[in-house]
Amino acid sequence: MRTIVIIGGGASGLMAAYSASLSRENQVILIEKNEKLGKKIYITGKGRCNLSADVPTNEFFNFVVNNPKFLYSSIYNFPPEDTYNFFETNGLKLKVERGNRVFPLSDKSSDVIKTLEKAVKNNGVKILLNTVVRDIFIKDGAVYSVKTDKEEIIANSIIVCTGGISYPTTGSTGDGYVFAKKVGHNIINPVPSLCGLEVTNQDVKELQGLSLKNIKIRAIYNQKTIYEDFGEMLFTHFGVSGPVILSCSTKINRLPLKDVKIIIDLKPALSAEMLDNRLLREIEQIKNSNLSSLVRKLAPLSLASVLIKRLGVSSTRKCCELTFNEREKLIYILKNFEISLKSLRPIEEAIITSGGVNVNSINPKTMESKLVKNLFFAGEVLDVDAYTGGFNLQIAFSTGFTAGQNA
Repeated sequence: MRTIVIIGGGASGLMAAYSASLSRENQVILIEKNEKLGKKIYITGKGRCNLSADVPTNEFFNFVVNNPKFLYSSIYNFPPEDTYNFFETNGLKLKVERGNRVFPLSDKSSDVIKTLEKAVKNNGVKILLNTVVRDIFIKDGAVYSVKTDKEEIIANSIIVCTGGISYPTTGSTGDGYVFAKKVGHNIINPVPSLCGLEVTNQDVKELQGLSLKNIKIRAIYNQKTIYEDFGEMLFTHFGVSGPVILSCSTKINRLPLKDVKIIIDLKPALSAEMLDNRLLREIEQIKNSNLSSLVRKLAPLSLASVLIKRLGVSSTRKCCELTFNEREKLIYILKNFEISLKSLRPIEEAIITSGGVNVNSINPKTMESKLVKNLFFAGEVLDVDAYTGGFNLQIAFSTGFTAGQNA
């Protein structure tokens, strides 16, 4: 009988426990420092839990930002299709929504946790709640034991599934980094990912509460476009957030943000020429009205006010007095609304952590450490992350399943 200890009862830990427990020769012990399992799962997808992405396996890697090649083996070993089948087979009905996002039919993240918990309990996994792991011990280059605040457990294999450092109230406080560093692993500096962006533009802060749909954004760094997206965004008290901004943060969170510009195309469906023709038609109809009336036909009130300020023309000016150059400048602003960045939002607010255990020291086929025998890592503790849309939870399930299988 082999004893496999899993540290962390989140998505990767629960799946690792399930996978390891498929062999009746294993005694599997799952240690969780919280009073219940899956605390972070509970808050994902605004409490609905976007648990995977309904995309072909070979396309999955297009949505991974950091170290997609490292994930080839684990994702093919346990692809989105297997995640879907796992939950349905264990009694949780699923549905696929816009953007290939997979949710429980009930729209309750608690049902995802219950399904995982039931699966591991049915397989005889021993769950230790309210138990803090203090240390892991190595002997002759292999794992030996896990020391908790209550006891020392002799282990044949240890799987570290402690998550990152985002949402620390769920228990993600960087414990895994400490364990990994102690045995020689390098940690890639953890930074917030899938988070809002703080801006320096004062006029952008005037737009707090404004939500925009069907806009296009570009992130520019070193005069090159490094990210493009189309969809929804939100102006907040600190700057910008919303789906396209969250995904953008994953591409820029390791760059000096003062050198990154966000450009918003407020009218992506219209070319500059089409926009000019529309302006001319509007001006013809309301030629004696003031400029604010014209711009309000193109943008919400608060945004119209900011656009006019950036244009540098009085809002009381008559539409018919707008010069060709001013009209051209207005079109440019509508197509290139620029935002300067100050910082990422604090990691406590980030949906996930980018960074973690350097994957160069992990065997991608097994999730085993190359430095310590029978020590495995899975999930967010590793330096792998993806865009929003269920991809990060799928990574947790795939790496967790692979680690459990090989432990």
